[in-house]
Amino acid sequence: MLQAPRGRPGAAFLWLAVAARTMAGAPTVSLPELRSLLASGQARLIDVRSREEAAAGTIPGALNIPVSELESALQMEPAAFQALYSAEKPKLQDENLIFFCQMGRRGLQATQLAQGLGYTGARNFAGAYREWSQKEG
Repeated sequence: MLQAPRGRPGAAFLWLAVAARTMAGAPTVSLPELRSLLASGQARLIDVRSREEAAAGTIPGALNIPVSELESALQMEPAAFQALYSAEKPKLQDENLIFFCQMGRRGLQATQLAQGLGYTGARNFAGAYREWSQKEG
C-alpha cells in the first residue's frame, strides 16, 4: 500500500495526485492533459476499438489497432509493423503512449498489456472516446 510522505509542504498533495493516477491499475491521462499533449505533439494515440468503431469516428491522429491484435502488433519487428499499420512502431521508451477505447475498459486492458511488454510510458485515456466525442465532438 502506498504511504503518504510526511513533513514536506505539498508532498501529500503530490502523493494524492500520483496515487489517483495509478489506482485503476494503470497510469491515466485526463481530457485536459490529453488536449495539452496533443497540442504540443507529445502524445502517441492508439485507438484499440474495432476497425468498424474507429471508422465511425476517432480522435484525430490516432492509430487504430484493435485490442485483439495489440499484443502481436507490439511484438512485431518495426518493418512489419510499418507495413501493416502504415505507421512507425512505438518504442519501449516512448513517453505518453496513450491507449483509448469507447468506454475505458479495453483502453485499460491495452495499457496494462503494453506495460507488461515493457512500454514504460503507456497510459490510459480513462474518459475514452465517449468523453472525447461529448466534449470535443
